[in-house]
Amino acid sequence: MDRKNRDKIHRLFGHHISKGQVRYLRCGHLDTIESNRKGVRFIDAYSGKIFYDAFTSAGCFNVGRMNESVIRALDEALDKYDMGSVGFSSIPKIELTNQLAKLAPGDLNKVILCASGGDACACAMKLARAATGRNQIITMHKAYHGHEGFSLSGNGKDYYKHLFVPLMPGFKLAPFNDLQAVQKIASSETAAIVMEPVQGEAGIYVSTPDFIRGLRELCNKLGILLIFDEVQTGIGRTGKLWASDHFGVLPDIMFIAKSLSGGLYPNAAVIFREDGLPSQYVAKNPLFHRSFSGGSDLGCMVSIRVLDFVVKNQLWENSANMGNYFKAGLIKLWNENPRIIKEVRGLGLMIGIEYQYEFVGALMAQCLSQQGIWAIFSGNAPQVMRFQVPLTVTREEIEDILEKVRLAVKSLRKYLVVLLPLSRLQFIRRLLDNVHIQIISFNLMRDIQEFFTETLKLKKI
Repeated sequence: MDRKNRDKIHRLFGHHISKGQVRYLRCGHLDTIESNRKGVRFIDAYSGKIFYDAFTSAGCFNVGRMNESVIRALDEALDKYDMGSVGFSSIPKIELTNQLAKLAPGDLNKVILCASGGDACACAMKLARAATGRNQIITMHKAYHGHEGFSLSGNGKDYYKHLFVPLMPGFKLAPFNDLQAVQKIASSETAAIVMEPVQGEAGIYVSTPDFIRGLRELCNKLGILLIFDEVQTGIGRTGKLWASDHFGVLPDIMFIAKSLSGGLYPNAAVIFREDGLPSQYVAKNPLFHRSFSGGSDLGCMVSIRVLDFVVKNQLWENSANMGNYFKAGLIKLWNENPRIIKEVRGLGLMIGIEYQYEFVGALMAQCLSQQGIWAIFSGNAPQVMRFQVPLTVTREEIEDILEKVRLAVKSLRKYLVVLLPLSRLQFIRRLLDNVHIQIISFNLMRDIQEFFTETLKLKKI
């Protein structure tokens, strides 16, 4: 692909979808045109550069990009099925829900199929309110659960919500990992506590065992339903099949999505136990939540193969082993660069690097991109870079990624020679942390870089 065609694609994307999104991606060298998507990599169609996918669309590609086994499942499904009719029995629906019931933690064995993570979150919240007859729902500061209805109301950052108030009533926020704060809010009016065992968009914050076990005890005491959002953490991402397995804590309801799709056909699910209040409510009100694209026959066939592949290859074990190796390498880098890196944290292959300065997030995305690492900073914490490579990654690939991250930090240090002294001035720091200023300045840098690149090409010709 030449520059003319690349620019045409971006121009049309900006015209029909969002010019702001094009400029946002361009400022961090993330305006790639993905081609040859395979395993843990893809190739930028314009530059020909090979990229490691360290974002995986926030965890959609646990089984790798363009997994051949999953593609075959969709091919086979297309020979027999279309989407099917919502709510009607079918072999794919039965096989997937049976498989989910067997793999789900503890005695969770009842399933409602949904279209997306946000849809599944809304379903779980509605189910909790209806089953308990209570109105209040507690979620966590900086939590991310989606952008629609109940899920939007449960988000823990005003950035996503302030333009759309009033939202669903009855939502309360508590600081993550602060059990006492939750205890002060929770009451006999609370229907559910909804939380991510590892917060993703917030900046890869892992629950402490005391916090998550304390929530379970609190819920038992007050008759509250504990709901785990395992959209990003589920299906092996954290080094266990489910993040809840790390803590020995069983939720009343959990919901999953993203990687259940195999990165190929969207699907999601809400899972709960047969002998609880939610099951009793669903038995009497089976139509309380409807999804006309979730749980399609095509989606179920794909999800069945995804789970087969994960179990056959025990991908959660590879996630644990490669995650430990990757995290150890990043911690070594942290120790070598304490003025730049504040902390490295995570579970399995869900790892975050927090920088000392917020403005470093976009700058590091650019430095990583130049080394062939496609990574994005957290939406609720711009100073945190997320690394969520596919669970199929090998040790050799992790070693290569670590070397490229090291080179990116080396490049970053050159920028910081000038920026760190300037950042000590408060008004300069505010400018550096301002996302609009970052977009303008980094796009200007791209313009200059591309001008000189094209000039050199013409001179060679």
